[in-house]
Amino acid sequence: MTGKVIQCALDAGAVAAAFAPCVTVDDEHVTLYNSWLGRGAHAGMEYMERYGDIRRDPAMLLDGARSILCCAFPYAQSRDNRSDLFADYAVGDDYHEVLRRRLTPVAEKMQALAPGSQTRICVDTAPLRERYWAWRAGLGLIGLNNQLIVPSIGSKVFLAEILWTAPADYGTPLPGDCGRCGACVKACPGQALDGKGSINCSRCLSYLTIEHRGELPAWVALPGRIYGCDICQDVCPHNRHAANALPEFRPRPSIQDLTRKAICDMTQAQFSSVFTHSAVKRAKLAGLQRNAEK
Repeated sequence: MTGKVIQCALDAGAVAAAFAPCVTVDDEHVTLYNSWLGRGAHAGMEYMERYGDIRRDPAMLLDGARSILCCAFPYAQSRDNRSDLFADYAVGDDYHEVLRRRLTPVAEKMQALAPGSQTRICVDTAPLRERYWAWRAGLGLIGLNNQLIVPSIGSKVFLAEILWTAPADYGTPLPGDCGRCGACVKACPGQALDGKGSINCSRCLSYLTIEHRGELPAWVALPGRIYGCDICQDVCPHNRHAANALPEFRPRPSIQDLTRKAICDMTQAQFSSVFTHSAVKRAKLAGLQRNAEK
């Protein structure tokens, strides 16, 4: 049954899939997360302080959940497809919508294989510790840049999960670490990475250009991308042969052809039209124009 579900996930476009048991997060990782919050390293993302009980116990998201199917879907762009202004993950369709659509038949298959069972698809919006569960399932390793690295695939992947009330065969964490070459730490323009596996979001250009509201810190310079960053992934040796993006994540011409001037002159109606069903909406027009003017 486990093999049939994993094959179904691969057929849906995942480059890797595995099960983790739906149990509570171990004490060590709870302590690390709470310590990170206590230092204020999550910057203005106050929502990360909420639902601590659910973050610790994912079964609270689905009564009777016993298993978590963890999946990785690729979004890496070819050299010719990369945008000068937008991070690789944001040039195509909104991954929340795409992955939920691709995982719906997988969830249906799971319920058919275990009659009477229930499922719940999670794509980044539920308070589920995605990288932790992917690591527990043996999907990959968490690098110094805080990204999940899938062996032979890289870190340019979206993570998504399906909670299931049926049992499964569970994977185990992979041995070792990312290699700890430190390339990501050295290359980070904001010095957001501490070299020990933690990140200070107030120094991260991805956070600042997407999540941060209000004026950007005086030290921030955006000569290149104005939405997201990708530098810590670009220099990572694990991404030398990253899996190519699914069709929905390849660049839209309407986004790929944008210039800073066009963004600065953009009206709200134009923004809504160009970025319909796009993750870029997260920054809102005011944030995108703030970045373009920086």
